[in-house]
Amino acid sequence: MAAPKRKRFPSSSEPGLRKLIRFLWGPGRTATLMVLLIAVLLGGWCAAWSRVRDYVLSSDDYTVTPEQLEITPLPKWIHSDIPAEVFRNASLDGPLSIMDDDLTKRIAEAFASHPWVAKVHRVTKRHPACVQVELDYRRPVCMVQLAGRLLPVDARGVLLPPGDFSPVEISRYLRLIDVHTTPMGTVGECWGDARVIGGAAVAAALEDVQEELNLSHIVPCDPLRAGFAEECTYTLVTRGGAKVSWGRAPGTRAPGEPTPKEKIARLKEYAAKHGTLDGRGAPQELDVNLMSASS
Repeated sequence: MAAPKRKRFPSSSEPGLRKLIRFLWGPGRTATLMVLLIAVLLGGWCAAWSRVRDYVLSSDDYTVTPEQLEITPLPKWIHSDIPAEVFRNASLDGPLSIMDDDLTKRIAEAFASHPWVAKVHRVTKRHPACVQVELDYRRPVCMVQLAGRLLPVDARGVLLPPGDFSPVEISRYLRLIDVHTTPMGTVGECWGDARVIGGAAVAAALEDVQEELNLSHIVPCDPLRAGFAEECTYTLVTRGGAKVSWGRAPGTRAPGEPTPKEKIARLKEYAAKHGTLDGRGAPQELDVNLMSASS
Protein backbone atom coordinates (compact mmCIF):
# COMPACT_ATOMS: atom_id res chain seq x y z
CA MET A 1 0.00 0.00 0.00
CA ALA A 2 1.40 3.35 -1.11
CA ALA A 3 2.24 5.86 1.49
CA PRO A 4 -0.06 8.90 1.41
CA LYS A 5 1.37 12.03 -0.23
CA ARG A 6 2.55 14.63 2.21
CA LYS A 7 0.56 17.83 1.91
CA ARG A 8 2.62 20.89 1.00
CA PHE A 9 1.91 24.29 2.42
CA PRO A 10 3.05 27.00 -0.04
CA SER A 11 5.27 29.72 1.21
CA SER A 12 3.49 33.00 1.65
CA SER A 13 6.01 34.63 -0.72
CA GLU A 14 5.48 32.24 -3.63
CA PRO A 15 2.30 33.78 -5.06
CA GLY A 16 3.92 37.24 -5.18
CA LEU A 17 7.12 35.86 -6.67
CA ARG A 18 5.21 33.95 -9.32
CA LYS A 19 3.26 37.06 -10.24
CA LEU A 20 6.49 39.04 -10.55
CA ILE A 21 8.08 36.35 -12.75
CA ARG A 22 5.01 36.15 -14.95
CA PHE A 23 4.95 39.97 -15.18
CA LEU A 24 8.63 40.17 -16.14
CA TRP A 25 8.55 37.33 -18.63
CA GLY A 26 5.07 37.75 -19.90
CA PRO A 27 3.94 39.26 -23.23
CA GLY A 28 5.03 42.82 -22.25
CA ARG A 29 8.43 41.85 -20.92
CA THR A 30 10.40 43.85 -23.55
CA ALA A 31 8.69 47.12 -22.70
CA THR A 32 9.01 46.37 -18.99
CA LEU A 33 12.73 45.77 -19.24
CA MET A 34 13.17 48.97 -21.27
CA VAL A 35 11.38 50.96 -18.59
CA LEU A 36 13.53 49.43 -15.88
CA LEU A 37 16.69 50.09 -17.89
CA ILE A 38 15.75 53.74 -18.45
CA ALA A 39 14.97 54.15 -14.76
CA VAL A 40 18.36 52.72 -13.82
CA LEU A 41 20.17 54.96 -16.30
CA LEU A 42 18.30 58.06 -15.15
CA GLY A 43 19.06 57.23 -11.55
CA GLY A 44 22.71 56.82 -12.36
CA TRP A 45 22.79 60.04 -14.38
CA CYS A 46 21.14 62.01 -11.56
CA ALA A 47 23.61 60.66 -9.04
CA ALA A 48 26.56 61.50 -11.29
CA TRP A 49 25.18 64.97 -12.13
CA SER A 50 24.74 65.84 -8.46
CA ARG A 51 28.47 65.20 -7.98
CA VAL A 52 29.75 67.21 -10.95
CA ARG A 53 26.99 69.84 -11.28
CA ASP A 54 28.80 72.68 -9.51
CA TYR A 55 32.00 72.02 -11.44
CA VAL A 56 30.25 71.96 -14.84
CA LEU A 57 28.11 75.05 -14.24
CA SER A 58 31.16 77.02 -13.11
CA SER A 59 32.99 76.28 -16.35
CA ASP A 60 33.42 78.90 -19.07
CA ASP A 61 30.69 77.29 -21.20
CA TYR A 62 28.04 78.22 -18.62
CA THR A 63 29.39 81.23 -16.73
CA VAL A 64 28.30 84.69 -17.91
CA THR A 65 30.68 87.63 -17.56
CA PRO A 66 30.50 91.13 -19.13
CA GLU A 67 32.50 89.74 -22.05
CA GLN A 68 29.70 87.24 -22.77
CA LEU A 69 27.09 90.01 -23.17
CA GLU A 70 26.27 90.95 -26.76
CA ILE A 71 24.37 94.25 -26.82
CA THR A 72 22.94 96.43 -29.56
CA PRO A 73 25.89 98.38 -31.06
CA LEU A 74 26.52 101.62 -29.22
CA PRO A 75 25.85 104.91 -31.04
CA LYS A 76 28.72 107.32 -31.55
CA TRP A 77 27.77 109.55 -28.61
CA ILE A 78 28.12 106.80 -25.98
CA HIS A 79 31.66 106.01 -24.84
CA SER A 80 30.84 104.06 -21.67
CA ASP A 81 31.44 100.33 -21.23
CA ILE A 82 27.76 99.65 -20.56
CA PRO A 83 28.00 95.86 -19.93
CA ALA A 84 30.77 96.35 -17.35
CA GLU A 85 28.85 99.18 -15.67
CA VAL A 86 25.66 97.11 -15.55
CA PHE A 87 27.50 94.25 -13.85
CA ARG A 88 29.14 96.58 -11.37
CA ASN A 89 26.23 98.87 -10.53
CA ALA A 90 23.52 96.20 -10.43
CA SER A 91 25.48 93.80 -8.19
CA LEU A 92 25.80 91.27 -10.99
CA ASP A 93 29.48 90.78 -10.28
CA GLY A 94 28.88 87.36 -8.69
CA PRO A 95 28.92 84.15 -10.75
CA LEU A 96 26.06 84.04 -13.25
CA SER A 97 25.09 80.92 -15.15
CA ILE A 98 22.96 80.51 -18.24
CA MET A 99 21.28 77.69 -16.30
CA ASP A 100 19.77 80.20 -13.85
CA ASP A 101 16.02 80.35 -14.45
CA ASP A 102 15.79 84.08 -13.69
CA LEU A 103 18.95 85.12 -15.54
CA THR A 104 17.23 86.92 -18.42
CA LYS A 105 14.93 88.79 -16.03
CA ARG A 106 17.82 89.91 -13.82
CA ILE A 107 19.86 91.11 -16.77
CA ALA A 108 16.88 92.93 -18.31
CA GLU A 109 16.20 94.78 -15.05
CA ALA A 110 19.87 95.68 -14.68
CA PHE A 111 20.11 97.16 -18.17
CA ALA A 112 16.79 99.02 -17.77
CA SER A 113 18.28 100.90 -14.82
CA HIS A 114 21.28 102.18 -16.80
CA PRO A 115 20.97 105.92 -17.59
CA TRP A 116 21.90 105.46 -21.25
CA VAL A 117 19.26 102.77 -21.85
CA ALA A 118 15.82 103.97 -22.93
CA LYS A 119 14.24 100.52 -23.37
CA VAL A 120 15.13 96.83 -23.16
CA HIS A 121 13.41 94.94 -25.97
CA ARG A 122 14.64 91.36 -25.51
CA VAL A 123 17.16 89.26 -23.58
CA THR A 124 18.07 85.80 -24.84
CA LYS A 125 20.70 83.29 -23.68
CA ARG A 126 22.65 80.68 -25.62
CA HIS A 127 25.16 77.90 -25.00
CA PRO A 128 28.12 78.18 -24.77
CA ALA A 129 27.66 81.09 -22.40
CA CYS A 130 26.32 84.10 -24.29
CA VAL A 131 23.53 86.55 -23.54
CA GLN A 132 22.15 88.81 -26.27
CA VAL A 133 20.45 92.07 -25.23
CA GLU A 134 18.46 94.24 -27.64
CA LEU A 135 18.34 97.87 -26.48
CA ASP A 136 17.18 101.35 -27.40
CA TYR A 137 19.58 104.09 -26.27
CA ARG A 138 18.92 107.65 -25.18
CA ARG A 139 20.24 110.43 -27.42
CA PRO A 140 21.44 113.79 -26.06
CA VAL A 141 19.82 116.83 -27.70
CA CYS A 142 20.96 119.80 -25.60
CA MET A 143 22.96 120.98 -22.61
CA VAL A 144 21.13 122.64 -19.73
CA GLN A 145 23.16 125.51 -18.31
CA LEU A 146 22.82 125.54 -14.53
CA ALA A 147 25.06 127.29 -12.00
CA GLY A 148 28.11 127.19 -14.23
CA ARG A 149 27.58 123.58 -15.27
CA LEU A 150 26.33 122.09 -18.50
CA LEU A 151 24.11 119.06 -17.97
CA PRO A 152 23.04 116.88 -20.93
CA VAL A 153 19.43 115.82 -21.44
CA ASP A 154 17.61 113.77 -24.05
CA ALA A 155 14.49 114.72 -26.01
CA ARG A 156 12.25 113.88 -23.03
CA GLY A 157 14.25 115.92 -20.55
CA VAL A 158 15.98 112.89 -19.00
CA LEU A 159 19.31 113.74 -17.35
CA LEU A 160 22.25 111.89 -18.93
CA PRO A 161 25.71 111.19 -17.44
CA PRO A 162 27.60 114.53 -17.61
CA GLY A 163 31.01 112.88 -17.28
CA ASP A 164 30.59 111.03 -20.58
CA PHE A 165 31.07 114.21 -22.65
CA SER A 166 34.32 115.93 -23.60
CA PRO A 167 34.46 119.76 -23.91
CA VAL A 168 34.47 119.42 -27.70
CA GLU A 169 31.35 117.23 -27.63
CA ILE A 170 29.58 119.62 -25.25
CA SER A 171 30.16 122.51 -27.66
CA ARG A 172 28.23 120.71 -30.42
CA TYR A 173 24.89 120.87 -28.62
CA LEU A 174 22.38 123.67 -28.22
CA ARG A 175 22.29 125.19 -24.74
CA LEU A 176 19.13 125.68 -22.74
CA ILE A 177 19.75 128.68 -20.51
CA ASP A 178 17.85 130.59 -17.81
CA VAL A 179 16.99 127.39 -15.96
CA HIS A 180 16.80 127.78 -12.18
CA THR A 181 15.66 124.34 -11.03
CA THR A 182 17.89 121.42 -10.17
CA PRO A 183 17.09 117.90 -11.42
CA MET A 184 14.51 116.16 -9.24
CA GLY A 185 16.21 112.79 -9.66
CA THR A 186 19.54 111.27 -10.61
CA VAL A 187 21.00 110.45 -14.03
CA GLY A 188 18.57 108.39 -16.06
CA GLU A 189 15.54 110.22 -14.60
CA CYS A 190 13.47 113.12 -15.91
CA TRP A 191 14.56 116.60 -14.86
CA GLY A 192 11.07 117.29 -13.56
CA ASP A 193 10.74 120.89 -14.84
CA ALA A 194 8.27 121.60 -17.67
CA ARG A 195 10.53 124.37 -18.98
CA VAL A 196 13.41 121.89 -19.36
CA ILE A 197 11.21 119.18 -20.86
CA GLY A 198 9.76 121.61 -23.41
CA GLY A 199 13.18 123.10 -24.19
CA ALA A 200 14.57 119.62 -24.82
CA ALA A 201 11.72 118.94 -27.24
CA VAL A 202 12.51 122.17 -29.12
CA ALA A 203 16.20 121.20 -29.28
CA ALA A 204 15.29 117.76 -30.63
CA ALA A 205 13.20 119.36 -33.39
CA LEU A 206 16.13 121.61 -34.37
CA GLU A 207 18.83 118.95 -34.08
CA ASP A 208 19.37 118.50 -37.83
CA VAL A 209 19.39 122.24 -38.71
CA GLN A 210 21.10 123.92 -35.77
CA GLU A 211 24.44 124.20 -37.63
CA GLU A 212 22.81 125.32 -40.84
CA LEU A 213 20.90 128.07 -38.99
CA ASN A 214 23.89 128.95 -36.76
CA LEU A 215 21.84 128.44 -33.58
CA SER A 216 23.46 128.65 -30.15
CA HIS A 217 20.93 128.93 -27.31
CA ILE A 218 17.33 128.23 -26.39
CA VAL A 219 15.72 130.53 -23.82
CA PRO A 220 12.46 129.64 -22.04
CA CYS A 221 10.13 132.61 -21.61
CA ASP A 222 7.57 133.29 -18.92
CA PRO A 223 4.86 130.59 -18.79
CA LEU A 224 1.53 131.27 -20.48
CA ARG A 225 -1.77 130.30 -18.94
CA ALA A 226 -3.49 127.66 -21.12
CA GLY A 227 -6.62 126.49 -19.38
CA PHE A 228 -5.56 124.90 -16.12
CA ALA A 229 -1.93 124.42 -17.20
CA GLU A 230 1.00 126.71 -17.80
CA GLU A 231 2.84 126.47 -21.10
CA CYS A 232 6.20 128.02 -21.90
CA THR A 233 7.25 129.71 -25.10
CA TYR A 234 10.84 129.65 -26.29
CA THR A 235 13.25 131.99 -28.04
CA LEU A 236 16.13 130.83 -30.21
CA VAL A 237 19.41 132.75 -30.14
CA THR A 238 21.96 132.53 -32.95
CA ARG A 239 25.70 132.71 -32.53
CA GLY A 240 25.51 136.20 -33.99
CA GLY A 241 23.04 137.30 -31.32
CA ALA A 242 19.81 137.34 -33.33
CA LYS A 243 16.69 136.33 -31.44
CA VAL A 244 13.95 134.23 -33.02
CA SER A 245 10.63 133.80 -31.28
CA TRP A 246 9.85 130.09 -31.67
CA GLY A 247 6.63 129.74 -29.69
CA ARG A 248 5.47 126.70 -27.75
CA ALA A 249 7.24 123.37 -27.52
CA PRO A 250 6.29 120.58 -29.95
CA GLY A 251 3.06 118.93 -28.91
CA THR A 252 1.72 122.00 -27.09
CA ARG A 253 1.18 124.52 -29.91
CA ALA A 254 -1.72 126.95 -29.81
CA PRO A 255 -4.56 126.86 -32.39
CA GLY A 256 -3.24 128.22 -35.68
CA GLU A 257 0.40 127.99 -34.59
CA PRO A 258 2.65 126.42 -37.26
CA THR A 259 3.98 122.93 -36.66
CA PRO A 260 7.69 122.48 -35.84
CA LYS A 261 8.25 121.23 -39.39
CA GLU A 262 6.62 124.36 -40.82
CA LYS A 263 8.63 126.62 -38.51
CA ILE A 264 11.89 125.02 -39.58
CA ALA A 265 10.95 125.36 -43.25
CA ARG A 266 10.26 129.09 -42.70
CA LEU A 267 13.60 129.61 -40.96
CA LYS A 268 15.52 127.78 -43.67
CA GLU A 269 13.77 129.75 -46.38
CA TYR A 270 14.50 133.05 -44.61
CA ALA A 271 18.17 132.11 -44.12
CA ALA A 272 18.48 131.06 -47.76
CA LYS A 273 16.92 134.30 -48.98
CA HIS A 274 18.87 136.65 -46.69
CA GLY A 275 22.03 134.59 -46.24
CA THR A 276 21.63 134.44 -42.45
CA LEU A 277 19.20 134.83 -39.59
CA ASP A 278 21.44 137.48 -38.02
CA GLY A 279 20.48 140.39 -40.26
CA ARG A 280 22.73 143.22 -41.34
CA GLY A 281 24.47 145.20 -38.65
CA ALA A 282 22.91 144.88 -35.19
CA PRO A 283 21.39 141.50 -34.29
CA GLN A 284 17.73 141.45 -35.25
CA GLU A 285 14.62 139.96 -33.70
CA LEU A 286 12.36 137.63 -35.70
CA ASP A 287 9.13 135.77 -35.04
CA VAL A 288 8.89 132.49 -36.93
CA ASN A 289 5.13 132.40 -36.33
CA LEU A 290 4.70 135.66 -38.30
CA MET A 291 6.95 134.66 -41.18
CA SER A 292 5.28 133.87 -44.47
CA ALA A 293 6.52 131.76 -47.33
CA SER A 294 7.74 134.92 -49.03
CA SER A 295 9.61 136.43 -46.04
